[in-house]
Amino acid sequence: MREIFVGMPWWVKWVAVPLIAIVVFGGLIANVIGFVIGLLFKVLVFVALVGGLVYVVRKFMNSSSSSSGDW
Repeated sequence: MREIFVGMPWWVKWVAVPLIAIVVFGGLIANVIGFVIGLLFKVLVFVALVGGLVYVVRKFMNSSSSSSGDW
């Protein structure tokens, strides 16, 4: 692979080839990044919902146990 780029100017190696790679694989890279960000968002929503459920259940259990003690 190195012998292919031996006679080429620096800008071909460091500018043109990466730009071509981004153009060719840009959609794939964007899809992977979008999938990862979407997955992280769903995990955060899941954690927030479970945390809220645990908070509500504990608050309800504490209030019902303290009010039943008044009987």
